[in-house]
Amino acid sequence: MRVTLRGAAGGGRLGVLAGLGRGGAAALPLPGCLLYTRTGSAPHLTRDTLQAVRGVPAVAQLALPAMAELHEVLEEYKEGAAKFIGMPDAVLYCSLHDPVTPCPSGYNTNKTVSLWGNSGRMEMTASKFMDIQRAIQPDWFQCISDGDTICGEVGRKRAKKSVDRSLSFLDVCLQLLGESPELQGSVMFGAIEGGDVLEERLRSARETAKRPVGGFLLDGFQGCAMAKETKLKLIASVTAELPEDKPRIIHGIGKPDEVLECIERGVDVFESFFPFQVTERGCALVFSYDCHPDPEAAVLKQNGAQDLGNNDAEEDQDEISKADPEMTPFEIFLKDKRYQDDFGPVLEGCTCYCCQRHTRAYVHHLLVTNELLAGVLLMMHNFQHYFSFFGAIRDALRDGKLDQLKKLVFRQALQGPANTKPGQ
Repeated sequence: MRVTLRGAAGGGRLGVLAGLGRGGAAALPLPGCLLYTRTGSAPHLTRDTLQAVRGVPAVAQLALPAMAELHEVLEEYKEGAAKFIGMPDAVLYCSLHDPVTPCPSGYNTNKTVSLWGNSGRMEMTASKFMDIQRAIQPDWFQCISDGDTICGEVGRKRAKKSVDRSLSFLDVCLQLLGESPELQGSVMFGAIEGGDVLEERLRSARETAKRPVGGFLLDGFQGCAMAKETKLKLIASVTAELPEDKPRIIHGIGKPDEVLECIERGVDVFESFFPFQVTERGCALVFSYDCHPDPEAAVLKQNGAQDLGNNDAEEDQDEISKADPEMTPFEIFLKDKRYQDDFGPVLEGCTCYCCQRHTRAYVHHLLVTNELLAGVLLMMHNFQHYFSFFGAIRDALRDGKLDQLKKLVFRQALQGPANTKPGQ
């Protein structure tokens, strides 16, 4: 596995992560994202419907809690998770936690890290962790680490402890990795911990970079507990300490504006849980990422709006936000009654299966009647739109237009395409 970088104007690392998989034939363009899965399956989608989605990443993400519950089965199976889940040619990355599932705080110790799955809490030692990885046989995996520092109330002492524990876990796991023939083709990612304490973050980055890891995970930046300015400063400071030839993954960052800010600060790879969260809310991604000379005109054209600031639309959006406070300005709530007679596509100009064959009114009907097809169609649209967004980021980096793309996305983050009514 190797990172090949090309010159990029305006910040960001444009390149490709090549030599992936056991055969070394797969590649992941950078900046890029992983395919979010639940136990190896894209949410709501079968293998056939996933194939209808364009731009699916070469690397699929598995969450350890779900796989740990299959440990005995995989151990007896002996041929690894990829073949077991019907994806023998997929490149698999195993993360310590599912980004969608919150983890209760306060359960990690000097020798164990707690995972939370369907069966409840699982205490994981470094030895047990590596036993499970031997059964999964992933291509990449995040080393076990103490990332319980995101509650916003972590002091310097706790941040130091998270770094010390994580480095200790890393040393044990690296030793066990060298003794595991089943994992000789696997790459371990070291986690950068330290909460919001800059000195500890830098110590974690420098010490982890001294170890023979294949890449780096920027952990502990999930959620809203950490101030935005602090988060961005820490990310920029940490990436400056890391070697250029190894990939940097970040967990828990998925919103388009946050993704762009992290890319500017040297992050390479993201998760794709955000489209799944949008789908679960009964929403569709409709934000524009077309670097039009006039960003405001692009937003208006993309969403068919004539007046983003009208009072009625703002009141409607306020009502929706009260119904689901997690909703972002990058999506529309298709379950709302305003869409019951809207016979246009979910997003004008979108080439996904849903937009080419169905209307907002039809998806609205599926949602209000609780049809399973609603999740399928929305997941197909949201995945393709999100994957295409990363393609637009790479194009913007190549053409020196990242600032232009950032202005377009940030404008929508402030006023929101979700504020528009159909037919305006």
